[in-house]
Amino acid sequence: MAAAAPAPETLAAFEAAKGFMPVREGLALYAAAAEAARLGLPLLEVGTYCGRSTILLADAAREAGTVAVTVDHHRGSEEQQPGWEYHDPEVVDPEVGAMDTLPTFRRTLHRAGLEDHVIAVVGRSPQVARVWAGEVGMVFIDGGHTDEHASADYEGWAPRVADGGLLVIHDVFPDPADGGQAPYRVYLRALESRAFTEVAVTDSLRVLRRTGAGI
Repeated sequence: MAAAAPAPETLAAFEAAKGFMPVREGLALYAAAAEAARLGLPLLEVGTYCGRSTILLADAAREAGTVAVTVDHHRGSEEQQPGWEYHDPEVVDPEVGAMDTLPTFRRTLHRAGLEDHVIAVVGRSPQVARVWAGEVGMVFIDGGHTDEHASADYEGWAPRVADGGLLVIHDVFPDPADGGQAPYRVYLRALESRAFTEVAVTDSLRVLRRTGAGI
């Protein structure tokens, strides 16, 4: 069976949105989300930024009659702060002098017509994970890329993936010359736990299926 693909208008909204995910990886993320959504459980994203990838999860959730949940404090990760490579002054709140991607995210969803299919949780990932009670069909980890933050995202959310559900990790670079290593180390932890089995690779995007306990 061919992988699911987003509708042309969804792909256009994705490409127009502010963010960093390439189209090839976005298509792979959508296919994974569409598969996981068949479980009838929420699709959860860690690391919203301005909603580029959220569009894909929301559309997959809409098609399956479930919902996408996206978690972010909206103050930007380390590499998005002033003076760093991925800083964007357009998303700085001039009144408080700090990044605030929440207004841009809301506009992104509005333009895509997907507001009704997303629950946006504004908070830090480990705190939200501690109060989250249920299972999810998919966890997409794309938050802070330090070891501290990537590890906390994995430890907080991977145990919430239902049996047969998917764990998707972005920016996995086995070669340090290609990028930071924290997501790669989290990916290795998932495989070594024997709770997850890799099912797809698209550039830096890894898709793993929950096949056991013991995370």
